[in-house]
Amino acid sequence: MLYILIHICLSLMRVYIAMYGVGLGHASRMLLVANDLSHHDVTVQFSSFGDSVNYIKSHGIECFSGPSIDMGWGTDRSFSVKESITKLPKNFRSFLAQLGTEGRNIGNFKPDVVISDTRLSSLLMAKALDVPCITILNQIKLLLSPRLHEFRVARVFEDMLGEILGSLWTRSDSVLIPDLPPPYTLSEQNIWPVGSSINKLRYIGFMAPKPTINEECVNKVAKLLDVTRNKPIVFAHISGPTPTKMIVLKKIMEAVKDNDKIQFVVSEGIPNGDTVPKRIKNGWYFEWCPVRDEIFAMSDLLLTRGGHSTLAQTIQYGNPVITIPIRNHGEQLGNANKIQKIGLGLMLKEKGLKSEDISNAIELVLNDSSFSNNAKMLMDISNKLNGVNNIVNVVRSYC
Repeated sequence: MLYILIHICLSLMRVYIAMYGVGLGHASRMLLVANDLSHHDVTVQFSSFGDSVNYIKSHGIECFSGPSIDMGWGTDRSFSVKESITKLPKNFRSFLAQLGTEGRNIGNFKPDVVISDTRLSSLLMAKALDVPCITILNQIKLLLSPRLHEFRVARVFEDMLGEILGSLWTRSDSVLIPDLPPPYTLSEQNIWPVGSSINKLRYIGFMAPKPTINEECVNKVAKLLDVTRNKPIVFAHISGPTPTKMIVLKKIMEAVKDNDKIQFVVSEGIPNGDTVPKRIKNGWYFEWCPVRDEIFAMSDLLLTRGGHSTLAQTIQYGNPVITIPIRNHGEQLGNANKIQKIGLGLMLKEKGLKSEDISNAIELVLNDSSFSNNAKMLMDISNKLNGVNNIVNVVRSYC
């Protein structure tokens, strides 16, 4: 009888999912939550902005679109503190507009609970409308450019802003961190130093899809791409904002073109991009890779930025990694530093990066078994936690 009552309750439940729209990491992990909730006949409504809107819609799901908020990018296509400050008035106006949009959307949809994936506007409006809110967060503290850390005033400002944001985020009913617990937390530099939120955080494990690809599927993709399992396979998965990635992709292509000992698959990560790969020397180039999981499973090494979702999936597949974080991007630099610190891979700095730096790093990681051993150890730890299930269980507690 209790099971029947719970099922009826869940089938009537309405969940509003709002996520940050830059890049695809937030949208990807929220789709996993929505898919799990759909098995319980829960009605879900998405809200986002930027690339994430089209990404959600490409999965046949309706998504409210709101005003965009983004960082500033310099002429060298790196993250720019100056441009970000210049954009503050515009972003503040967009944030105010988001408050209005989210207030109307939440009010009209009448959800039982709101899930805010790094969307402060959605959290604030949920609380204003007295709707329970669960916040998913990898970054409480906004890390400034490392070069600004030379100035004490910048460090004080960073800490002060972190405490202010921490006090806002913790207005949520639950603050869930989709990461490994200490001391293996990838996003530690973005979370640990913020005292105002320390008592409300719960580490739930990664939200990246759990590896479920069987060997038959992997072998089928390997055959289609004409790759052999007898030579190392390197997967360069470079997504994120377009202005930041094209130079890096070009240097990766230069680094791999003459290496006949290794097979390469490159993915540009363009939503709605061409899914038919182009043949390159020693491998393939995708605008959008529809068999990403299979390639993760067959790969011996991953090249990526410093995005948390991709790094989480890397760990779940037991792959060592080379990170090339967006220049001056505090969060990605923090994640990439931790990857190197725990011996999962190497970090290359985008500034002054040469193609030979990439090829040398690839050779070093592939030839040093300590990286793959550490990858397997972290995979075992991550397999004991299921971030998506933990979030769904928290959502169900509001039924």
